[in-house]
Amino acid sequence: MKKLIRGIVEFRKNIRAEYKERFAHLALGQKPDTLFIACSDSRVVPNVFASADPGDLFVIRNVGNLIAPAAHDGISVSDESEGAAIEFSVQKLGVQDIIVCGHSECGAMQAALAGNVSEQSPHLRAWIRHASDALSRHKVGKVPDASLAPHNQLSQVNALCQREHLLTYPVVRDAVAAGRLRLHSWWFDLSHADVYVYDEPLKRFILIDEASAKKLLA
Repeated sequence: MKKLIRGIVEFRKNIRAEYKERFAHLALGQKPDTLFIACSDSRVVPNVFASADPGDLFVIRNVGNLIAPAAHDGISVSDESEGAAIEFSVQKLGVQDIIVCGHSECGAMQAALAGNVSEQSPHLRAWIRHASDALSRHKVGKVPDASLAPHNQLSQVNALCQREHLLTYPVVRDAVAAGRLRLHSWWFDLSHADVYVYDEPLKRFILIDEASAKKLLA
């Protein structure tokens, strides 16, 4: 808390002037082009590793970057707030891309793999169930990179499975079918501060560097 308060003072003294014009513009409305779904982990900061400015990203963060799927009626089976954010970003903001970003050393993936979430954490136990299909694939060896530690293998699989969960929402499924929306799976390697994107033809995550970025932008 002390660091946050000191940071606000620092922002007012030395940084705010650089952002005042941008925030004044953003006060009139937002137009981000990407919905970014990330883990709540304090070490994962999308605006830092993607060099994003205020107004660039519409963000959902939760434990394990999980997406509770929608049922046959199109309503989330678990988290209406998350479903609302998905609908708002696609319908009202018109985002063109949704990124599900997993990361290495994810505590949620370690808990899912160990299956030892305490009964004293009932909400966490219930929430982790949305990684069950990722866990099933991991158990039969359907992983993009078998050289990783098991919990990191699961984290990558989970980023792919949650993208599939997104398609259970009619608003997402219809926008993708119409070509207005693209879905992506990313993975952030904490130890090296590297970001990877899942390459569908290669069936693996590839490093986003200058060479791959040119391909992605094309």
